[in-house]
Amino acid sequence: MPACYYICGMEFFSKIDIPRPGFGIDYTKKLAFFGSCFADNISAQFSRRKFQVLSNPFGTVYNPVSLAAQVKAVAEGKVFGEQDVFQDGCWNRDASAADAGTAGVGACGPWHCWDAHGSLSGKTREECIDKLNAAAKKAREFLQQADVVFVTLGTAFVYFLNTGGTKNGGTCGRVVANCHRQDPKLFTRKMISVDEAAAALESIVDSLRRLRRQDWIPRSARNDAGKDSRDMHIVFTVSPLRHMADGAHENSLSKATLMLAVEKVMKRWTEIATSPSAPRNDIVSYFPSYEIVMDELRDYRFYADDMVHLSKTAEEYIFERMVDTYCDEATRTDIARVEKFLKMANHRIVDNHSPATAEFQKKLAAQAASLEKMIPGLALNTGN
Repeated sequence: MPACYYICGMEFFSKIDIPRPGFGIDYTKKLAFFGSCFADNISAQFSRRKFQVLSNPFGTVYNPVSLAAQVKAVAEGKVFGEQDVFQDGCWNRDASAADAGTAGVGACGPWHCWDAHGSLSGKTREECIDKLNAAAKKAREFLQQADVVFVTLGTAFVYFLNTGGTKNGGTCGRVVANCHRQDPKLFTRKMISVDEAAAALESIVDSLRRLRRQDWIPRSARNDAGKDSRDMHIVFTVSPLRHMADGAHENSLSKATLMLAVEKVMKRWTEIATSPSAPRNDIVSYFPSYEIVMDELRDYRFYADDMVHLSKTAEEYIFERMVDTYCDEATRTDIARVEKFLKMANHRIVDNHSPATAEFQKKLAAQAASLEKMIPGLALNTGN
């Protein structure tokens, strides 16, 4: 008689245990996402389901030092000006790179900012500056009311703008978030230490809390009666996307540096939160995106064709794990209702002027109004 193997109930992969946080996410919450392209992908999952989302106002950024600089600029109300932008092609390759605002021979391209993605570049200096200030204003207004900020760290490798010219490589100057395809000789690339990464993360936390004017005074004792006193929660996560251009071993060292930095910051805030005047210990927390991919999805079928970025299936799975972690049963039901509505709303219309289409649009508007009334904070923006 052949042997029988009972596999029901067996676990075929290591599922990451994610502690339940002391806060939740629903449609009334404002969610901000900063960091790598993984932050863009996950924020898009929430945005598609009509959550209130701000995603990378200055564009994708991978290292914690540049992230800290961006958030600090927003918190301090920085106004970008001519000194913050440069014209593509204006760099004299044999001249000092310190004169970032000086136009040289061959200045003919768009205008960029070392602290922002190319999506904020402009055909003119004025256009670039306007984009930067509009992004800063939008981010400041959103973050002053944000409930949860997810900060996704991509790499511990940082590019520095050389300050001593390009002939001999120069010395490391200011940090560059985006090289904008300028001459590689203008930059020095190095991996920052755990302490340097942790200092950048501490700066991010301080800047975000300053935006909300938070401190560790108990709410009952705060001098903010009548104001929005909801706490901002900051969630760090390490991007599971590997930076293979750095090399496999270097990528592992980079990710480890980021994890150790997060752990250092988490430890400090846990110690602060255990003091009598600080009853909450979830102002700063960690979501294990990297661990989920490495342990739960450790198979190349969960990667895109380049074998580096994640597949849509993997992104959906991580989103589901986030929903299970941060959303209660009622919110998960609301998400399912919104998904069902959106599936209907995205139905392909053949004839925009037919009576059937008019009836469909009427039904759609009625269902949208019903859902918005049922789910506080939901805005479907159907245009009807």
